[in-house]
Amino acid sequence: MAWSKKRTVSVAGIVSIIGNILLFGIKYWAGIVTGSIAIIADAWHTLSDSISSIFVIIGARVASKPADEEHPFGHGRFEHITSIIIGMMLAAIGFEFLISSIQKLNGGGETEYGIIAKVVTVVSIVGKELMAQLSFFLGKKVNSRMLRADGWHHRSDALTSIIILVGIFFSGYFWWMDGALGILVSLMIFYTSYEIIKEETDALLGKDADEDLIRKIKVIAAEETKREVFMHHFHIHQYGDHTEITCHIKLPANSSLFYTHKVCSKIEHRVDEDLNMQMTIHPEPMEQGEYDWL
Repeated sequence: MAWSKKRTVSVAGIVSIIGNILLFGIKYWAGIVTGSIAIIADAWHTLSDSISSIFVIIGARVASKPADEEHPFGHGRFEHITSIIIGMMLAAIGFEFLISSIQKLNGGGETEYGIIAKVVTVVSIVGKELMAQLSFFLGKKVNSRMLRADGWHHRSDALTSIIILVGIFFSGYFWWMDGALGILVSLMIFYTSYEIIKEETDALLGKDADEDLIRKIKVIAAEETKREVFMHHFHIHQYGDHTEITCHIKLPANSSLFYTHKVCSKIEHRVDEDLNMQMTIHPEPMEQGEYDWL
């Protein structure tokens, strides 16, 4: 039996929380043993994934609530809000470790990583990439923006661990390597945060329907009406899994109300069936000579 979106996201979140807490423990221990600010920063980055996964689970439960009197389009946009919270958490962590890394550079001193740091970093890379792949797979399967954002959170952690691993092998040649790696990790965290917040903010503010979607709708309209209806003025409104789209069409000025309603309803029904979008069409009178319907 197929899992619901809420259950799928919850299971992915629980797996993420358990895995990240375990990785945080061993990475933090390795950072303390070696005195590496970069590894400690990476450890807290990993723990932040657990916190973000908690928000993902909560977000999935709220977003799955049905429409009510106060929220006629449902609660799907809570997914965007949750993803923005994840992005803001990442930005705060990146800023904190940027400061710590600069302080490490100012303080000077070489960091001795040793075999412990190498093994722990490799384990982190493998573990985080597996979690990222799981989040991407399930996010695509159930169409969850939160899971995809959480997947990028995992992926950013895996990439920063790769950078740290490379730096470990060169640390013996450059005393400033640990501080520089900490700064690089912070910048990668900032970039990931920016991408998540930008994408989700754009979704909340609203974006124009893309050309491919407009083309599909026009094909549907042509098939249903067998005529040119001059579709224009498209607007799309995203509420999580629920999508509302509006547009204008032109019909002959002498068309009856019954005929106009029938044309609009046929297009709206097909769009709902084929594209899973609730469409509302505003008919306009066609100017004389604009198109010969006879």
